[in-house]
Amino acid sequence: MTTTTPPALGTNEADEQRTRVRTARITGLLYLGLGVTGMLGFLAIRSQLFVPDDAAATLANLNAHSVLTRFGVALEMGAVIAQTLTAVWFYRLFRTMSPFAAAALAVFGLMNAVAIMGSATLLATAASVAADPGSAIAGDPAGTVQLSYVIADHFWSAGTPFFGLWLIPMGHLVLTSGWLPAPLGWTLLVGGAGYLLSAFVAYLLPGAGTLAGLLTVPATVGEFWTLGYLIAVGVRRTPAARKEV
Repeated sequence: MTTTTPPALGTNEADEQRTRVRTARITGLLYLGLGVTGMLGFLAIRSQLFVPDDAAATLANLNAHSVLTRFGVALEMGAVIAQTLTAVWFYRLFRTMSPFAAAALAVFGLMNAVAIMGSATLLATAASVAADPGSAIAGDPAGTVQLSYVIADHFWSAGTPFFGLWLIPMGHLVLTSGWLPAPLGWTLLVGGAGYLLSAFVAYLLPGAGTLAGLLTVPATVGEFWTLGYLIAVGVRRTPAARKEV
């Protein structure tokens, strides 16, 4: 009985593969950093400070938890940095596969960073007004703080299309490169479309919050799958068959 083994990689090819795996793992770690800073800042800390229907309570929370307030701003700034670097490293990883798709992925990712930066600016404004009520608009610190948080939320909401758009070239590159599992590529494509649709559902159907949330589930699965695979595996040593998308 005879067995066959894959042909050994040449020196240059082996070096390129090691570099690609290292780049992929750095990309995955940056993506993880984006997830951690985004979830802690937007989902955890903001919910402890912002009271949607009570401006006075929001201002009181910021004054009572000034350290948490500043930490929330720092986390959003961290998310801006992580999102920017993740976009750049995705471009670095995939640029030889498809310069156009890799550039689209990077540009959409950078637009995400701009949206988060707008939110961070408004949170910093709210923190500043809470600390110095004299800087409030029309002498109304509670109203100024509340408005800052509302607009910050809408920066995230208005940026939702770009969160969806950047998953589409990402899924395309996964499928065409063969470096990651094909089902992951399809999950990212579906997730990107779902994210795009959820952005319009949220504004056109204000009472359909559950539906909008469900539309983002494939994207969440795809993003965690992507960062987990990049960190644990990097990319495949031998690419799977490429698919035309």
